[in-house]
Amino acid sequence: MLLGYAVKRAEEHQINNFWRRRRMWTRILARATRAVAVAGNYSLINQPISDPIFLKIPKSTFPQIFNNPRFLVTSNLDNELSPDSSVNGGDRQLAEQEEGGGGGDTYEVDSDTLESVLRLLQTSADGSLESCLDDMDLTLHQQLVTKITETPFVLSENLIRFFWWAWSERSLEVTTPMVESLVLAICGNDDVRKKKEVVYSLWDLVKEIGEKESGLLNVRILNELISSFSRLRKGKAALEVFDKFEAFHCVPDADTYYFTIEALCRRRAFDWACGVCQKMVDARTLPDAEKVGAILSWLCKGKKAKEAHGVYVVATEKGKLPPVNVVSFLVLKLCGEDETVKSALEILEDIPEEKRERAIKPFLAVVRALCRIKEVDKAKELLLKMIENGPPPGNAVFNFVVTAYSKAGEMGKAVEMMRLMESRGLRPDVYTYTVLASAYSNGGEMEEAQKILAEAKKKHVKLGPVMFHTLIRGYCKLEQFDEALKLLAEMKDYGVRPSVDEYDKLIQSLCLKALDWKMAEKLQEEMKESGLHLKGITRGLIRAVKEMEKEVVEAESITAVV
Repeated sequence: MLLGYAVKRAEEHQINNFWRRRRMWTRILARATRAVAVAGNYSLINQPISDPIFLKIPKSTFPQIFNNPRFLVTSNLDNELSPDSSVNGGDRQLAEQEEGGGGGDTYEVDSDTLESVLRLLQTSADGSLESCLDDMDLTLHQQLVTKITETPFVLSENLIRFFWWAWSERSLEVTTPMVESLVLAICGNDDVRKKKEVVYSLWDLVKEIGEKESGLLNVRILNELISSFSRLRKGKAALEVFDKFEAFHCVPDADTYYFTIEALCRRRAFDWACGVCQKMVDARTLPDAEKVGAILSWLCKGKKAKEAHGVYVVATEKGKLPPVNVVSFLVLKLCGEDETVKSALEILEDIPEEKRERAIKPFLAVVRALCRIKEVDKAKELLLKMIENGPPPGNAVFNFVVTAYSKAGEMGKAVEMMRLMESRGLRPDVYTYTVLASAYSNGGEMEEAQKILAEAKKKHVKLGPVMFHTLIRGYCKLEQFDEALKLLAEMKDYGVRPSVDEYDKLIQSLCLKALDWKMAEKLQEEMKESGLHLKGITRGLIRAVKEMEKEVVEAESITAVV
């Protein structure tokens, strides 16, 4: 408790020192200005203290200025600046002109009154604030309120309460600059960003003023509130401010839409964000390219790639092309849905040629997506464009097209793409040969499959088991078990260890189609030696075929005896 009291007293002492130094320098500037006027026969009228006239006079007059007794005297300093001092009338007039803009009735901000109010607002944080203000019997003026709102070290909570008290209890005539000054002072405070209650209280005050004072609020005031709610991750509150624009006779600008979308996306309210995006697109009021890129990224992360594409189209029409990395991200997300793949293909045309060298990912994604939706010819067309204009396609791009043609049964085009790959200095990998061999095998073209296998052996030292598995399965379908067994032995000689699947498929085919349980048992023994275990259902199949053959032999023996 003692520590808290000490801290509080230290803060009060710091604030009092601040205002004491400020009054001292104000008096020094006022005295210097009057001394200059005496030495150089200048007039004080229409000469603000912030622009002292002694900066504009010749240096030759400086000795007269500093030798002037009024510049050096300190005993009557307080009297010179007192409200009753006739000598200081010029200074008061300067202050009035600086605050009021000159001409007509002017209002002088009393320094003692200002200091008293600030001391109260800087130290009080309890429920007695309004009663203390009532006891002070203040004469409120717009300039006084503006001075208070622009002063640092004032508690934001008290500043809002003071403004509300002055407007509602004392019927202060509020102006747009006053409200704007209040909002900027509070929303620009770093501490406020950690106190959501302060921003909510400020919004309640601004909303009340906007509902009762028609046309007083402007876009900047509302944008600051939306931005503050965005930093606090209060998307619903930001949307509430956005929805009040029409009621307050304000037209949203680019920052309005950006801050609102940002706030909603931070709270993952992507459906609401899409609604705001649609209004932004309809109004064709978009922020700069960097902010457009941020909006596209948020929507894509929220699985709203289709809506992001709508924003992208309008942005490109207005010449606000997002960064290439954002465009690539949008393309990747559009490729995730079959209905938006063609939109992704169109966006690739917007990537500048000088930046395509490092944009292989979006092109690869589009080729893959086109093959997935069975638009293989368009994928091939895009691949040829990549060869011509970049980025240069690699093995992965070719493999997608080769695989798609192989699955479609268009083996001529598939082989053609492989030959094109070779002509560009790329070596088809094991995957390429496996896809082609599998397609030939499924179609019963085992001779072509063997040619692909032979070519793969020449190009690669080691092949995977999948290549042999597809061919063994193809021979089993055609009941060419000798070729299948030969391929199994070749597989071992080539250093590829057969898996359980190869043995299982071959044993089942031998039992069901050839009824050759002897060879099946032999393969089972090989599996045991290799540390592999045959499935129980397949072992049962071997026993069943073996018993069935014995029963047939016994039946034939009995028939022969009879």
